[in-house]
Amino acid sequence: MTRIALDPFVADLDGESAALRAAGPLAEVELPGGVHCYAVTHHAAARQLLTDSRVVKDINVWGAWQRGEIPMDWPLIGLANPGRSMLTVDGADHRRLRTLVAQALTVKRVERLRAGIEALTTASLDRLAALPKGEKVDLKAEFAYPLPMNVISELMGVDGADHPRLKELFEKFFSTQTPPEEVPQMMADLGTLFTKIVDAKRAEPGDDLTSALIAASEDGDHLTNEEIVNTLQLIIAAGHETTISLIVNAVVALQTHPEQRKQVLSGELPWENVIEETLRWNTPTSHVLIRFATEDVTVGDKVLPKGEALIVSFGALGRDEEQYGPTAGEFDATRSPNRHIAFGHGPHVCPGAALSRLEAGVALPALYERFPELELAVPASELRNKPIVTQNDLFDLPVELG
Repeated sequence: MTRIALDPFVADLDGESAALRAAGPLAEVELPGGVHCYAVTHHAAARQLLTDSRVVKDINVWGAWQRGEIPMDWPLIGLANPGRSMLTVDGADHRRLRTLVAQALTVKRVERLRAGIEALTTASLDRLAALPKGEKVDLKAEFAYPLPMNVISELMGVDGADHPRLKELFEKFFSTQTPPEEVPQMMADLGTLFTKIVDAKRAEPGDDLTSALIAASEDGDHLTNEEIVNTLQLIIAAGHETTISLIVNAVVALQTHPEQRKQVLSGELPWENVIEETLRWNTPTSHVLIRFATEDVTVGDKVLPKGEALIVSFGALGRDEEQYGPTAGEFDATRSPNRHIAFGHGPHVCPGAALSRLEAGVALPALYERFPELELAVPASELRNKPIVTQNDLFDLPVELG
């Protein structure tokens, strides 16, 4: 099996994803830093493996970890070993840690956040409208970033004063370019910051999910302080990064497909179609780290060996022709059905999926209603990917608002 090295600079994600798919449903890959693992790259195989009890989240199953081959200053160590949370456990422990979060983020409860999301969106658009006419604007920094960060912070009870520091630390956390000597301190700083937030909520509880997690731990659900801190970090990280990329990628898709943009703005196509097709075609999460095989697992005509690590390559499987037909590589907001698994599958499907969809469903139509003449300020081919293996993220999104 030919090993495919994932590009730490993410210069050509589409080309890399195509190579992964061509290698078959199970590809042998090398992560930045020379770490070997396998990637599932086809839709059907991903559904199989994401529900296979022999593929677990316990890093102690990983042979390379047991042998001491994974250094603690590996730039992706925070994603491979982020501490005890619902992201790293299975079975009863996973259900225990996930239940409170899932209950807080049901579709019905998320819908109650709509008015607040609309208000935040309007405020962001008002700031954009106040800028000098003809000025180029970084739509990611000025619109796509503040909205999900403010929403998830309000939900979790995180003070806005912490946002600059969070942004700085998460930039290092996700990047493959963080110098190894800075990784341990970055991980420690994240732990210190989130511990501070949890301690503050323990002293003065509020109407937020962090306070609810603390209360549950005191009422018999037996969440440890480590589990609360790590769960908070997980939700903040995933709760804003995915939605930022979803909004940015949807804007790029519409700007590069003017006929479909026209259909959406005229009401011929619903915004829901744009969101779902963006999630499939240019998914916010390119690869998810990391699961481990407790025994040999057959995948098609290949085997995921016992003790090996597995990543889920959502960027590759989202354009799988076996699932989506010969037009899998095309953006088509009329696509139906569109049964992608961009938010995962099975017991570990992302509990924040409804919130991300709601935020994009509010932000995108409001953006285009306010600025229907919006245009990219540079050719799409000049948009730059950030060096992040897990997130399909751009450095910026320069636009002219019109």
